[in-house]
Amino acid sequence: MKILYAIQGTGNGHISRAREIVPLLKQYGELDLLVSGSQTEVSLTETLKYKFHGFSYVVGKKGGIDYWKTVKNMKIRQLWEDIFTLPVRNYDLIINDFEPITAWACKLRNIPTVSLSHQASFSSPLTPRPPKRRRIAELILKYYAPTTHHVGFHFKAYDKFIYTPVIRQEIRDLTPQNHGYYTVYLPAVDDKLLVKYLHQLPDVQWQVFSKNQTTAFQYQNVLIQKIDNCAFKKSLKNCAGLFTGGGFEGPAEALYLGKKLLLMPIKNQFEQSCNAFAAEQLGVPLVKKIDDNLVSILRDWVSVEQKIHLDFPNQTAQIVDEIVKRFASRM
Repeated sequence: MKILYAIQGTGNGHISRAREIVPLLKQYGELDLLVSGSQTEVSLTETLKYKFHGFSYVVGKKGGIDYWKTVKNMKIRQLWEDIFTLPVRNYDLIINDFEPITAWACKLRNIPTVSLSHQASFSSPLTPRPPKRRRIAELILKYYAPTTHHVGFHFKAYDKFIYTPVIRQEIRDLTPQNHGYYTVYLPAVDDKLLVKYLHQLPDVQWQVFSKNQTTAFQYQNVLIQKIDNCAFKKSLKNCAGLFTGGGFEGPAEALYLGKKLLLMPIKNQFEQSCNAFAAEQLGVPLVKKIDDNLVSILRDWVSVEQKIHLDFPNQTAQIVDEIVKRFASRM
């Protein structure tokens, strides 16, 4: 059996999840990997069959999306060429983690595909959304990478086809401790802007992971260092809490390790707003924007105990096995 696993390359969560799923898929046949997008700090160890520019947003430095850079980064002609030339008919099973080229190549050829992603959970009306609904944003989420079958991940199993998060084995193997400092990962916020507020809590130590730094440096009570999987994993293991964006995998890993969590979703990014709303229902505090209120929010967060107990069992092998048995014969 030939399997194509297509992965979104924007953000780190998709690749991190794929690193757990790829070895499992290899047990069922010949596996080809496809990645599109370029806004990620982690990578797969396996050789890619296809690597495309894709279509993805670019984050700015003030907590939101940089729309001008996003437009400049688009290569629409190349995107359509990739969609129409990708040989999707060569595969017996196509699994998609929110990757648009493969999704549309299959849709235009009427080839069934299975979405295996966090975004797949939003095909259910039971998945939490903020009270203010955004119809256009919902349509973008639905048609960005359309598939015929859905297997989703979220903080809770909100529907029959939704499972709890895929937690990397290297995270499951950690023995978490509390060394008193706080870990920060906010790639859409400029380091200087962050430091301006973090150093106003001089009794708190912060470890900031930045996509803009190549060498580590200390500014008063704030350590800023480049993104590195091993360093971030160590920091997360021993921190008191994580201050991060409204992504999914990072917050899920922090919750799994029993860490305090504070989220600031990227402005006007609908999926992150939904994630933050769902997390808020679990008891996670939110930051809506960077302003002078941030210091008091941070002070309250570090001083209050946060008790959120969730069960994230390791179901990944079972989920992959069910997908192969249910859908491979239908492709």
